[in-house]
Amino acid sequence: MAGYTFTPLTPTAFLERSAVVHGHRTAIVDGDRRFTYREFGERCRRLAGALTATGVRPGDRVAALCLNSHVMLEAHHGVPWAGASLVSLNPRLSSDEHAYIVRHSGARTIIATAELLDRARDVALACDAELVVAGGPEDDYEDRLAAAGQTVVPVADEAALVAVNYTSGTTGTPKGVMYHHRGAYLQSLAMAYHLGLAADSVYLWTLPMFHCNGWCFTWAVTAAGATHVCQRSFDPAGTWGLVREHGVTHLCAAPTVLTMLAAGHPGDRREGLRVRVATGGAPPSPSLLERLDALAMDVTHLYGLTETFGPIAINEWLPEWNREAPSERARLLSRQGVGNIVADRLRVVDDAGADVPRDGETVGEIAVRGNDVMLGYLGEAPPADDWWRTGDLAVMHGDGYVEIRDRLKDVIISGGENIASVEVERVLESHPAVLECAVVGRPDSTWGEVPVAYVTIRPGQAATEAELVRYVRARTAHFKAPKTVLFGQLPKTSTGKIQKGLLRENLRRSASAGLATSDDPPGD
Repeated sequence: MAGYTFTPLTPTAFLERSAVVHGHRTAIVDGDRRFTYREFGERCRRLAGALTATGVRPGDRVAALCLNSHVMLEAHHGVPWAGASLVSLNPRLSSDEHAYIVRHSGARTIIATAELLDRARDVALACDAELVVAGGPEDDYEDRLAAAGQTVVPVADEAALVAVNYTSGTTGTPKGVMYHHRGAYLQSLAMAYHLGLAADSVYLWTLPMFHCNGWCFTWAVTAAGATHVCQRSFDPAGTWGLVREHGVTHLCAAPTVLTMLAAGHPGDRREGLRVRVATGGAPPSPSLLERLDALAMDVTHLYGLTETFGPIAINEWLPEWNREAPSERARLLSRQGVGNIVADRLRVVDDAGADVPRDGETVGEIAVRGNDVMLGYLGEAPPADDWWRTGDLAVMHGDGYVEIRDRLKDVIISGGENIASVEVERVLESHPAVLECAVVGRPDSTWGEVPVAYVTIRPGQAATEAELVRYVRARTAHFKAPKTVLFGQLPKTSTGKIQKGLLRENLRRSASAGLATSDDPPGD
């Protein structure tokens, strides 16, 4: 068509705009360092120039082993401006895991913040990769930027790779999830829209930037011209202090992180300030949502995976729900919701791929499709089906909202009866003494599996195993109640997810000499 113009979509376009529109305003706060949007844009263009000078070429990959920092934000823009794709490394993985990811991705350059220098040096040596160090006595990052020219390699194909994010690897070898420019651009706009980001917003980086590229908020906050406040390592007191000091308006976190915030230092928040919070991962319990509301935190529940650029669904709040009782509002808010504004509708399907009834009871698997679904796994054949099955079991409510009942791998089958671990966890978490918990299956010679609860008790509170078992039995079917309650801290990933696989493995090892036996029938 004559006169028709088309510009490939890319999330780095947001910084080009904000460097002009918001050039004089603060873009990044990282400890004592401050950068305006004009400075942010120039530094990212110089990073692209510096990477080009090291031999990075369009189509290459650059790894980043960084804490939440201005360096990681710059990598999210400077690496694509060099024509390369970003491979964000999880700092909590081992050197061997990092080396595997660097080799698998083909990255030949690693950018690292000084706190992670020792690990980064080991990986660079093992992989024969170029190492760029930001901060500390061995810093060469700033000198490289100062000596580099400003470079921007145009995006020729919006379906080209902008990032490769690796799955956690807790159940096997990590897979490289391929993100394209178009999906990152649209997902960023969806996050900015649904969370209400604006030029006067202040976003606190409690969520790791390496995790799904910070759910694409690395670009979404920039699109809004808002301020990034970097928190390099999480602790509840530090978070409350930053909220008060900088007037934080938005943050994202896993439910377990919100549990820690709710449990500690609520007096540190600035009176009169409400914070918009997005959470994903395990469904937050209604009792946790009620506690956060009392702490002036307005929670939006999101749902997604690494394979979906982070949150593909949002529990979009309807105004009429404000008239409901607090407990009902919390129940509604705990659902996973509907597809975000750039995603296709969510489906819940049976084994044959047909949609389950919208009755809030029939369980199926969540299937997704849309612009914010991965291209596929690096080095593997693309998905055969347009609809990607997530492995999450859910029901579809009559209003079109999805509610997760469990992960396929987390369902406990006891004597032929299915027990949704999430259901039991929600009951336990409503107990006033329970801070957080996880329920997993233990091998049993009679029933196949029986539920076991791992529980962390609130500081200053107390509860016994018998008390908690009675509490669950009074509120759900007896066979769903845990046969054993173990007390202590729960193992978690770097993104705050409870490592149920590790808990299951511990139970399997303890039963390896001979399966435990429970006298209680599953229908009791």
